[in-house]
Amino acid sequence: MNTDMRDYMIELTNQNSVESLWAMHCARMKDYGFDRLIYGFTRFLTATSFGDPNDFVVLTNHTPAYRKGFVEDGLYRNAPMVRWALENEGHCSWRALAEQINKGTLDEKAQKVVAFNLTHKVHAGYTISFKSVSSRTKGAISLTTRADMNQDQADEVWADHGQDIILLNNLVHLKILTLPLPLPNQNLTPRQREALEWVGDGKTMQDIAQIMGLTQATIEKHLRLARETLNVETTAQAVAKAAFHNQMYIIEA
Repeated sequence: MNTDMRDYMIELTNQNSVESLWAMHCARMKDYGFDRLIYGFTRFLTATSFGDPNDFVVLTNHTPAYRKGFVEDGLYRNAPMVRWALENEGHCSWRALAEQINKGTLDEKAQKVVAFNLTHKVHAGYTISFKSVSSRTKGAISLTTRADMNQDQADEVWADHGQDIILLNNLVHLKILTLPLPLPNQNLTPRQREALEWVGDGKTMQDIAQIMGLTQATIEKHLRLARETLNVETTAQAVAKAAFHNQMYIIEA
């Protein structure tokens, strides 16, 4: 391993926010010719569902228009490479997609996704599906080449640098899982977080009220608002979800 790569990896793993980590990673992948990335992760996967879209972690430097169509409007559900990522682990050249197109094996919904991608010049790249340690989790990243590159050129880059690219993406994925994750409209206030932390420590309502110097009614209000913020029904679920997304016991920067 050369000095530049080692120094970069040390700096990467020392990042203390998802935002700074993602900015570093996008810049590095651009050096390899992959200038548009989209990362997705869920802890709530089932046999029939990705879970609540509000619980997804999605990071991307694609245009807002692409994100709206692919993520917010739900095209990802029928994207051929997303399907591949759900069923496999490792990496896959988008040449596999081209082969499906040539064979005419894509269904109508998948063809719609391909057409949408082409309008945004998303036509060449690689997908990495990360190894899962739970049947409820799945993470993957899509690396799209510059608009002026084709799949042959992407494959040439991969032949020369593929192992380094896989290593860096695996590192970023693992690092993301250690950081507080930004979720739309699901950020806890300091009081809500503290109350959940004490619940997680096994304290009673009476204990928490005394520790925080508040009434039990106020503690119950903070916990109710935390449940509403996290879109769960019980306080136990709120503690679990906040822990999953590293929103508890965090060290403020």
